Amino acid sequence: MDVSVIIPLFNESESLKELDDWISLSFKYEDFDYEVIYVDDGSNDSSWDIIKTITISNLNRKGISFNRNYGKSQALSLGFSEAKGKYVATMDADLQDSPEEIPLMVKKLIDNDLDLISGWKKKRHDSFITKRIPSYFFNLVARVFSGINLNDFNCGIKVYKNEVAKSISLYADMHRFIPILAKNKGFNRIGEHVVKHQARKYGKTKFGNERFIRGFLDIITLWFTEKFGRRPMHFFGTLGTIMFTVGILFTIYLGYNKLFIDTSSRLITSKPEFYIALITIVLGAQFFIAGFLAELIIKFNISKNKYSIKEKTF
Repeated sequence: MDVSVIIPLFNESESLKELDDWISLSFKYEDFDYEVIYVDDGSNDSSWDIIKTITISNLNRKGISFNRNYGKSQALSLGFSEAKGKYVATMDADLQDSPEEIPLMVKKLIDNDLDLISGWKKKRHDSFITKRIPSYFFNLVARVFSGINLNDFNCGIKVYKNEVAKSISLYADMHRFIPILAKNKGFNRIGEHVVKHQARKYGKTKFGNERFIRGFLDIITLWFTEKFGRRPMHFFGTLGTIMFTVGILFTIYLGYNKLFIDTSSRLITSKPEFYIALITIVLGAQFFIAGFLAELIIKFNISKNKYSIKEKTF
């Protein structure tokens, strides 16, 4: 198997048949053996019935359905685990990305010996205020934090080497940062390919504007977990040590000042400085405890990929 195309979807019944025909046409004259894996993320329309019909008449089509909506990250994660192709492609099911780009991107990835190639919707056909401006600033922040020179981190159409896809652990909304996750795993050869962006033909977007606010927070979380995720005690322990030490030294100073310098002053316990020092000591101890708890959580390695599969077509 050369290429596995993974398509996560939610309530895309209107576009599925047209998308599947478009994929067949895109690979018709290409020398690639390919499969298509549809991951239905708990749709409540007729998407799963259409997928089952498609898979019956096409042996290289597979379908997986979740019991409920878990999110795009979980759908992609399951698709990655099922992919058999030497190269793995991902795209959305809303017809805004062209499957004709996938063979081109696979060839570019091979020719340039890349680990991952991400699409760039250079010319977008969506709202300037609610989509393009927030997307520009989001990608700017992502570039600064990651050091990866990409213009469109969140583009749905991407191509990976199989080992890259298998190594990425997705959860929450981390599908938006797959290039960063790949880089953190040591896959540094990341390229970009300008893709055609189509105006939405059916339905409306499944994502609200609040995802951009969450996106900035996710970038910070990703940076923090990558830097301190393996040894959180390095962060919490350092912060706890500093605060605990400052609190102890300040308390000693207050005691020394009362005993030897200003003996006629009021009691230490009646001074606000004493309680500030006490709070600093307590916070320092709590940061230590937080570090220990984080180390224990990592040691037991709680799985992030928790989903319930309703049905498969293979």
